[in-house]
Amino acid sequence: MSNLEIQRDDAPAMTSEAFHAKAQAILSTIETVIDGKREAVEMALTVLLAEGHLLIEDVPGVGKTMLARALARTVDCSVSRVQFTPDLLPADITGVSVYNQGEREFEFKPGPIFANIVIGDEINRASPKTQSAMLESMEERQVTVDGNSYSLANPFIVIATQNPIEMEGTYPLPEAQRDRFMARISMGYPDPGAELEMLRTRATSSPLDAVRPVVDSAQLADMIGAARAVYASRAVEQYAVAIANATREDRDLRLGASPRATLQLVRAAKARAALDGREFVLPDDIDALAIPVLGHRLIASRRAGAGTSVLSGGSIADIITRIVADTPVPISATS
Repeated sequence: MSNLEIQRDDAPAMTSEAFHAKAQAILSTIETVIDGKREAVEMALTVLLAEGHLLIEDVPGVGKTMLARALARTVDCSVSRVQFTPDLLPADITGVSVYNQGEREFEFKPGPIFANIVIGDEINRASPKTQSAMLESMEERQVTVDGNSYSLANPFIVIATQNPIEMEGTYPLPEAQRDRFMARISMGYPDPGAELEMLRTRATSSPLDAVRPVVDSAQLADMIGAARAVYASRAVEQYAVAIANATREDRDLRLGASPRATLQLVRAAKARAALDGREFVLPDDIDALAIPVLGHRLIASRRAGAGTSVLSGGSIADIITRIVADTPVPISATS
């Protein structure tokens, strides 16, 4: 890794060696809990360093919440967890104003959203009204209650898990809510070897009990700043815009990528480049992140067939793969 540094007014620069050491420490610590899922772990760390929000979607029991908790425990900062249920109210997340009889005035009681890392467990089991309570906080890093705005912690990251919408008792996330998440990943089932090892090691204790923080909030802020400082050339930015624009014009998609999606695609690519030891973004970074960053934001077109509605162009992942393959890579972006 070469010369990845960030200058802060109140602390010395984070050197490239320190960045690499801290990143590897986070990855190694998480992998003591999550076996055989290196790609998912690296994607989770990429989103964390890009200062985005992460959505982990998969069937119950494959380790979604375990990954979220392990990632949160590697950072010595404030962490809160919200268990989303159908009866959860918006005020249960953002906080509420309570009348203080001694002071004869209303006093704001912050909710669990006021933390550096917020774990939202099974977010799509709450009603859309409650889900939408997080829109302002995830985009503007603030909460407005009774006409007063309250700033959230810095850094502020939401790690949410959800079951597939086909599962019983779930509500689909609104489009605006999905667009707030930088990336969506899936865990998948473990391979037989990893599952067998899990049976042996987790019979009496949880590996989470042994996880200790490897970075504090200030060091995490430095790492985020270092990732943000990675260089993205004009050609790479144009490549990202071309892919996003192609999703808006593709006949197999009813809803394409938003400008926010393009911005977050480049931000995630910078974090990926930093983790890979580079101080510049390659088109390969954009290609590798296109599905996790864009997939949950797109809506496929449908056509009637034999009385049913079917996708006209394959799965969302297939459509994105085709669009990326068809989008020319600027020559200067590869040099």
